[in-house]
Amino acid sequence: MDVKILNPFLEAAIEVIQKEIGVKAERGDLSLQKSALTTDDVTVLIHLVGEVYGVVMYGMPKNTGLNFVSIMLGQEVKELDSLTQSGIAELGNVISGAATVKFSLAGYSSNISPPMVISGRGVQVSTLDFPRIVVPLHTEKGDFHVHLALKETAPGSQPRPEEFVKLAVENFPSATAG
Repeated sequence: MDVKILNPFLEAAIEVIQKEIGVKAERGDLSLQKSALTTDDVTVLIHLVGEVYGVVMYGMPKNTGLNFVSIMLGQEVKELDSLTQSGIAELGNVISGAATVKFSLAGYSSNISPPMVISGRGVQVSTLDFPRIVVPLHTEKGDFHVHLALKETAPGSQPRPEEFVKLAVENFPSATAG
């Protein structure tokens, strides 16, 4: 995956976490995710469609999600209920929106889907033939993982709908799993 696709998401994640959560996020080492299983307690999944297309996921331990949403709401949250999940989804949405603005400034056109929240580890999310790069961001309120399975469309073409990332989510856990 080209760094010009990777960097807008990392820059946006660091900027949004600093602005919305009020903490500094430090980037960890990149890794390639070969397993189709989620590794975090809660994951936000967003499709990207356009000149850059695929899936971006933001994963975190339950405590990180609770800490982040507590700060965003200005009150302590103690469980991963629908309000907390909505806050986590919105954080992923804001990061992805900021990244697409960065793409636009670089001359790329891409749109994002509404976020989907996956609760629980070990949920299978297939990105088919897209390699998934994982970048951990470390904060004093917990770790946050950016998963990128993205491709650039060939110049002058748009991928056919069947070429977009298809998801296979099996054994989808309940919202209280964790």
